[in-house]
Amino acid sequence: MDKLTFVAGLLVMLMVATTTAAPTYGLNFYRNSCPGAENIIRAAVIAKWNSDKTITAGLLRMFFHDCFVTGCDASILILSTPGNQAEIDAGPNLTIHGQDLINTIKTNLEAACPGVVSCADIIALATRDVVLLAGGPQILFPTGRRDGVVSLASAVDVPGPTDTVTQAIAAFNSIGLNVNDLTTLLGAHTVGVAHCLFFSDRLYNFQGTGVADPTMAPALVATLKSVCPQGASGLGNPVALDQGTEFIVDTSYFQQLQLNHGILQIDQELTHDPRTSGLVKSFAPQGRAGQFNPSPWGFSFARSMVKLGNVGVLTGTKGQIRKTCGAINT
Repeated sequence: MDKLTFVAGLLVMLMVATTTAAPTYGLNFYRNSCPGAENIIRAAVIAKWNSDKTITAGLLRMFFHDCFVTGCDASILILSTPGNQAEIDAGPNLTIHGQDLINTIKTNLEAACPGVVSCADIIALATRDVVLLAGGPQILFPTGRRDGVVSLASAVDVPGPTDTVTQAIAAFNSIGLNVNDLTTLLGAHTVGVAHCLFFSDRLYNFQGTGVADPTMAPALVATLKSVCPQGASGLGNPVALDQGTEFIVDTSYFQQLQLNHGILQIDQELTHDPRTSGLVKSFAPQGRAGQFNPSPWGFSFARSMVKLGNVGVLTGTKGQIRKTCGAINT
């Protein structure tokens, strides 16, 4: 082999070694295919949040419920058809809201970059932006998710408000998350509401005892009884999950738990279960006003949100990019 042939062969090998396929999932995935995508999403989220602060809880809940069932593939947005009852019509999802915002963003993105940005990524990035607007941490979500093509109400199995810590840990473990993620992500209850139906047993007949849950502060029991009359029908009135700062993403939720002000049974149990109580204490703000010690919760929340956002992600040629978020492409 002469020197020229050897050099030519070496150059070919170097070219092969340094040429990689385009990434299918990562930070700033749309920088070339739709450079303005994240700005379009952010602008719509800001406009919505300025007029409706409940959108923070709405998007967080949508993100959680989507990722818990078949992964983060926007299957929660698919509408039911005569031949299929979709996830959105399952019991736990009947009070999901925020679809109007996601649909508006999708319309705007389709006008700018047709067929490029998935509904799954819109949910993730809109949730990221609204958390930051509400005072929470910066979440570095990778993008490049594609949309699922299956949505079944019968597949919906998400942790419920009356779950024990053991049941909740098992649910989180089933999608690859641990007890730290569980405690951290339940901190999203720093925003949002629960209707009386989901906790009234704690006020009147906790676990069949005929009395209130002894782990709920008596003063809070009295207050909630005035909002949630015994025997009321339907969902009942909404009650803020965080009795401190209901529209701000902060650590007030954990402070409220230490005061026995948890609204849902699963929330309050975090304080009393040895597997989670230490985390609750570490996440709660410490010290008097003027002597505040920052909580590690924000960093933990951002990290656990990324973990949740990686569950069951479809990339590459899997799934599809839906033309509208409510229907599978035909």
